[in-house]
Amino acid sequence: MAHADGATRTVIMTVDDDPGVSRAVARDLRRRYGATYRIVRAESGGSALEALRELKLRGDLVAVILADYRMPQMNGIEFLERALDVYPGARRVLLTAYADTNAAIDAINVVDLDHYLLKPWDPPEEKLYPVLDDLLRAWRAGDHRPVPSTKVVGHRWSARSSEVREFLARNQVPYRWYSSDEPEGRRLLSAAGQDGLRLPVVITPDGTPLVEPEAPDLAARVGLATTPTADFYDLVVIGGGPAGLGAAVYGASEGLRTVLVERSATGGQAGQSSRIENYLGFPDGVSGGQLTERARRQAAKFGAEILTAREVTGLEASGAARIVRFSDGSEIAAHSVILATGVSYRQLTAPGTDDLTGCGVFYGSALTEAASCQGHDVYIVGGANSAGQAAMYLSRGAKSVTLLVRGGSLAASMSHYLIRQIEETPNIHVRCGTVVESAHGDGHLERLTLRDAEGGGTELVDAQWLFVFIGAAPLTGWLDGTVLRDERGFILAGPDLTPDGRPPADWELERPPYHLETSVPGVFVAGDARAESAKRVASAVGEGAMAVMLVHRYLEQS
Repeated sequence: MAHADGATRTVIMTVDDDPGVSRAVARDLRRRYGATYRIVRAESGGSALEALRELKLRGDLVAVILADYRMPQMNGIEFLERALDVYPGARRVLLTAYADTNAAIDAINVVDLDHYLLKPWDPPEEKLYPVLDDLLRAWRAGDHRPVPSTKVVGHRWSARSSEVREFLARNQVPYRWYSSDEPEGRRLLSAAGQDGLRLPVVITPDGTPLVEPEAPDLAARVGLATTPTADFYDLVVIGGGPAGLGAAVYGASEGLRTVLVERSATGGQAGQSSRIENYLGFPDGVSGGQLTERARRQAAKFGAEILTAREVTGLEASGAARIVRFSDGSEIAAHSVILATGVSYRQLTAPGTDDLTGCGVFYGSALTEAASCQGHDVYIVGGANSAGQAAMYLSRGAKSVTLLVRGGSLAASMSHYLIRQIEETPNIHVRCGTVVESAHGDGHLERLTLRDAEGGGTELVDAQWLFVFIGAAPLTGWLDGTVLRDERGFILAGPDLTPDGRPPADWELERPPYHLETSVPGVFVAGDARAESAKRVASAVGEGAMAVMLVHRYLEQS
């Protein structure tokens, strides 16, 4: 349970499972900062996260979070890591005993810990207040203006409602969800002059109602940049996954006028991951949302423009310029282009799944739906890391999680560390050699027919939730006739452009293509969209950085 003073001031939060310690910390904070800041205390990581989410939805600000290390269910490091998703700009302090100093030092790398304090902190005038004063000064130096929340009124089993919620969540736009079946949702619909037949209805912070909004209009109305500020750039990066974000960071930081264009939300498939545990520098893992948000802020800090909800439909070489065309008919041009369009999950072909997509059948992790899975039986299709990470995340609240794997085992496609975690989680079950034959439901998923992959018998199971992670389809159809691709649609580059490694017949330069350069000079590819790429976050980021290095080389010789 969280307790608070005041109603409108910026928050300092303290979390400790010992009620006596919790009250003592809050008392000392109140004595020094109570006139200026609102002191919120919580006695568990779970209740503290609830309080943080409520504060976020109201548009309140949180300056500092202090958490005790030794708490049951969720220790202080785990709590601060999850708090990063809600308030990435808040300063983080770990309260720890002398015996846990090493854990506190490790946390500096795991959660960007700003400081750790040894208990007891008496006298606070010497050990507590000077630390908090410095952290508050640093926090105030940033831009932390409150952001009024957007309201979304929809139905639980509305596919479009699910898409809008996912779009807002992945773009870090605070919003509050209201079911159209509940009194407050009906009140908002009435105030917006809507009868609820067309959902969702999005009410922007300025009170404007948007009925079934398309992504570009929604993005513009909630404050996301959708329009370029110039007609010509040094570098256009197409795609905002790890490769595109890496390219934007390195391009902008090295002085190139850079714009990143993303059709949905930055992060790509990695941004939807509940936890990435094999990325260098994060020994305890990092959520895809955290990694994406840090990278996005880093790119923006260096001056890269980031355009959201802009779909690229064409690419053309015109002399020294590379022209990028958008679906609305507008265009921008640049000296160079990096294609980082990534991949999408392949669609299930089983009868019934198309009609139930967004209504119990989801592609990717759909983290906004995770809370609704509490206490339910969940099915996941796929045997690679993304499926395993989703299984571990959903198993925290679901009654059971069943992984449906076409192959004979997980070993061929999933990292060893994930396989071990799954084996050690009692409510995760793995069914190898099993596929979805069909999906059934009236308006939402109710049952699945499962079939033995070798042609055996079928089984009908009750199911309200199905998350699909089956293979990767490159998002490159719009490049048909522009750059060379392989038979599966992945972009060819460098020595892979031809079987013998020589430049293509229509290559116009004397030099051979650079390693990540496509069949069009000055157009490079990075990440999962490249043929024979490693399909890992770290390699995608590395290729984004390498592509920028090759862009420099190209510009110097042009």
